[in-house]
Amino acid sequence: MRVERRKSHVSQDRWMVSYADFITLLFAFFVVLYAFVKADQKKQAQVSEAIDSAFHSLGIFPEASRNPAKEGSASPGADKAAIPMNIVMGEDVLSPAKVKEDLENLHRELAQRLSNQVATHTVSMKMGRDGLVISLKEAGFFDSGSATPKPATLPTLRQIAASLSHTPYDLRVEGHTDNIPIHTAAFDSNWELSSARATHIARLFLDIKAISPERISAAGYAEFHPVASNDTAEGRAENRRVDLVVLPRTKINLSTLESPHPTGPWRKITDDDAPAQGASPAPATSPAPTPPPAP
Repeated sequence: MRVERRKSHVSQDRWMVSYADFITLLFAFFVVLYAFVKADQKKQAQVSEAIDSAFHSLGIFPEASRNPAKEGSASPGADKAAIPMNIVMGEDVLSPAKVKEDLENLHRELAQRLSNQVATHTVSMKMGRDGLVISLKEAGFFDSGSATPKPATLPTLRQIAASLSHTPYDLRVEGHTDNIPIHTAAFDSNWELSSARATHIARLFLDIKAISPERISAAGYAEFHPVASNDTAEGRAENRRVDLVVLPRTKINLSTLESPHPTGPWRKITDDDAPAQGASPAPATSPAPTPPPAP
C-alpha cells in the first residue's frame, strides 16, 4: 500500500514576527522620548516663570511687555514668586532706572559743591559696580600713617554729608591702603589702618547726624582692592584712599525658597548612603534587651 506524502507548506510570513517586534520596540523608544520632552518642557516653563518674576520685581521689564498667562494654563506654583529680589527704599520698591537717575543727580550736585577739591584731585567720583563711589585721597584728608582726618577737611566732609542726608540710600565707607607694610604703635598692619580710617569717617557722619546709623557701615580692605598699580609712587597714592559708596539697599528674600529635601537632624553621610540618595533615613531602633541568665 502506497502512502502519499503530503508536501509541508512553508509559510512565507515569518518575517512579520520580527517586523512586529521591531515596531513594538520602536514604539516604546518614541514613548520614552516623548516623556523626556514633556518633562523638559515643564522644567523650562518653571525656569521661565522664575526668571520673569525676578526681572519683573526688579522693574527691568515693564508690565506691558509681559505676555499675559492664559487662564487655566498656569502651573500650581506660578503664583509664587521665585526669588523676590527688590531694590528697596524703606518699604518702597525702586526700579534700577530710578536708582540710576537719583545717583546721577547726586553725582552732579556733589561735583558742583566739591569743584575745588575735584580740581585739585583730592576728591574723585565715578559710578561703580555697586553705586556712586566718592573717593577721598589720603594726601588731602589724612596724614601719613594717621587715621584721623585733617581739621581742614571737615568742611568738605560736612558738604558731602549734607548732600547724602537727603538721599534714601545706604552708605558704605571703605578704607584702602597701598602695599607698603606698616607697623606702628597704633596700627600693626594695613588692615587696622584702613579700618580705622573708614570708622573715623563713619563716626564723623554719625556725630553730625547726617545719616542714620542703620544706613551706614564701615569696612577696611587694606591693600587688596587697588585702583592703580603699586609699582609707582603715583599708583600707590591713588590706592591710599577712603571710598564713600552710595548704594541702594538690595533685599533678597531667601525665606521663600523651598528646600527640595526634608529638613532633619544633621548626620554623617557615608558610602552606604549612596544607593539610597533621596530616601529618608530609617528610624533608629534600640537593641532588644538581653534576657536575664537562667538561675
